[in-house]
Amino acid sequence: MLIGIPCNIKDLNSAVGESFGRSNYYLIYDTENNNSNFVINHASNSQGGAGVKAAQVIVDNKVDALITPQLGENAAIVLKAADIKIYKSILGTLIENISALKKDELPSLMEIHQGYHGHQ
Repeated sequence: MLIGIPCNIKDLNSAVGESFGRSNYYLIYDTENNNSNFVINHASNSQGGAGVKAAQVIVDNKVDALITPQLGENAAIVLKAADIKIYKSILGTLIENISALKKDELPSLMEIHQGYHGHQ
């Protein structure tokens, strides 16, 4: 399974990024071989639509599950259309969140916000 997580530092021991669409990177973690890859989020500085553009980065990397603290409505539509499962992150590092997902300890992200339209 491929897991995607927003982050601002390329380090498995760093915190989960607070903003899905505005995070600097996405960790793409392969649970089958424990390989990790950090992908640049080119949408982070977009004037608008960062969440949708960021969601497309996740889709393009063939992620099966996303772990994030929050998510906008438009990004959620893109991810759900690609059949990507969305989980709510816990306070902790990237690797701690991966471990929690592997143990089936992360809840599905149920609260989808309307997005931050017009904000940078």
